[in-house]
This record gives sequence, structure tokens and C-alpha cells, in this order.
Amino acid sequence: MHDLTGNVHQAYIGVGANLGRRIDALHHAVEHLSSLGEVACSDVYETAPVGYEDQPDFLNMVVSLRTALAPLPLLEALLRIETEFGRERSVRFGPRTLDLDILLYDNRYVCYRTLQIPHPRMWERGFVVVPLAHLAPSLKAPGGQSVAELATHFRNKGDIRHVGRFW
Repeated sequence: MHDLTGNVHQAYIGVGANLGRRIDALHHAVEHLSSLGEVACSDVYETAPVGYEDQPDFLNMVVSLRTALAPLPLLEALLRIETEFGRERSVRFGPRTLDLDILLYDNRYVCYRTLQIPHPRMWERGFVVVPLAHLAPSLKAPGGQSVAELATHFRNKGDIRHVGRFW
């Protein structure tokens, strides 16, 4: 189901992987996201896992997606992309071949049983905020700080390693 208004929406998608060839997973995600609309990609970062820590480090990035898909159909498309790349959901916050999260969608707040936008924990996670700052530095976080200012805080902690720019 597309947005019936025909409008194009700005979404930001968090992309992560920590199993297998992680960079291939990110490439797969970008390739498939580009079939849903116009994409722009942040740099790639490596970070330790959050929550369940007995797993490999993650590669993370954020993709800006201009799409005609409404939030729930976009979520369905992301879940299909994850499944196609072998994602299994056995351990909450556990290892994964590919993880795709809708972080932001226009300036909208969305709350469904299966989807909450903005992503509920995004502002607490450097692996989201730092790459998001590449794409939307002046965007305001809760409290009025810009994403760029918040990203500086996370960079100063030193637990986010810049890997490079691939797209």
C-alpha cells in the first residue's frame, strides 16, 4: 500500500549488521532500499553491541530514503529485505545478518503495536546519531540540540569507530 496522496516522504533508516560479511549486508540493504525510492547514505561506523553484549561488533550506517510508501508498508518492505538476507529473530538485541529500523518519517509521530516513530531509543544510541549527523546535521533532537551537536557528544566518548564512506 502506497501513500494515497502520491506525496513523497522523507524517512531515515538505520542499517546494521554483525554476522557474516557485514559490509555485504549493508550493500544489500542499500541496493534494495534504492528500489523503494531515492537514497543517500551516511558513512559507515563500527560499534560494540548494545544490550546483549556476547556477540560480534556491528557495522552501522543511516540511509536517507525519499519514498511514496506510508509507514506500515515501508516497515513491511524492510522486514522482507531483512528476511531475504537471512535475518532470524531469536534473541532480542541479539546478533543479526541485517537490521533495518525506521528512525524518522517526515516530522510525524507514529505509534502502532509493531512500529513507533521516531524510533524509541535512537537519541540514546551513538551508532544512530553519528551517521544521522552526516545526512541531517541541523535536525533537532528532543531538548533542542541539533543532531550534529549530539553526535559530537557520542564521538567524544570514543566508542564509535569510523570505517569509511562506501556509497
